[in-house]
Amino acid sequence: LLAVLLAVAAIAPQVLATHDPYALDYAHALQGPSWLHWFGTDESGRDLYSRVIYGARESLLIGLGAAGVGIVLSLILGSLAALAIKPAAVVVDRFVGVMFAFPALLLPLLLIAIAGPSALTEIFAVGLGTAPGYARMIRGQILAAKNSGYVEAATALGHSRARIIGAHILPNALRPLVAVFALSVGQSIVWASSLSFLGLGVAPPSSEWGALLDAGRGYITQAGWLEVVPGLVIVAVALAATTIGRHLQAHLEKGEK
Repeated sequence: LLAVLLAVAAIAPQVLATHDPYALDYAHALQGPSWLHWFGTDESGRDLYSRVIYGARESLLIGLGAAGVGIVLSLILGSLAALAIKPAAVVVDRFVGVMFAFPALLLPLLLIAIAGPSALTEIFAVGLGTAPGYARMIRGQILAAKNSGYVEAATALGHSRARIIGAHILPNALRPLVAVFALSVGQSIVWASSLSFLGLGVAPPSSEWGALLDAGRGYITQAGWLEVVPGLVIVAVALAATTIGRHLQAHLEKGEK
């Protein structure tokens, strides 16, 4: 149900929104949740519920984009580390190890510090931060498939290295990436929201969920809903993505048996 609501909010937010998310109404600023304003209003009197709905598109696009960038980078690095000739594979593996040693948000922070805050920078920054961990996982999957019985049988039958990689190793090793991508979307949304909360993401007056957290932190003592509501939405979406990812993973494991 939550996935359906998120899809509607991203594609047609006007269907779910009750107010104009950018309409200023200073006479009703910082009002708590009510029948008129379900999630309350912000410091400019804007309806928080409508801003959360309209922020779904940008937040999900950032999450999906960052997850896609992370998966593509990890696929390239993991495949090179497992399948390249030994000297190159060792170099790539050491490079991934160095990246993996950095604290989770340090690489995104460095990239944003160099390129400046924006939605596009945030996508690439979060994708870069998630790539090393997934690259290590992909490398392990490919190595396991590389040493499997069906690859040995294909080698004994005289199949070329390119055919073995394309027809046997990659399809079997990369199958779990479907579930990993779903898990990565939730993680990317949380990371992107964290960067926006620090003022390193999408700039106001965007209604991206992390930007809402950033805008509301100055009013946390007098209007706590400005922090609680977007935070709960981010947690709910991350949990939903994780649940979907785990169901996909269980389905894939069941199919392999």
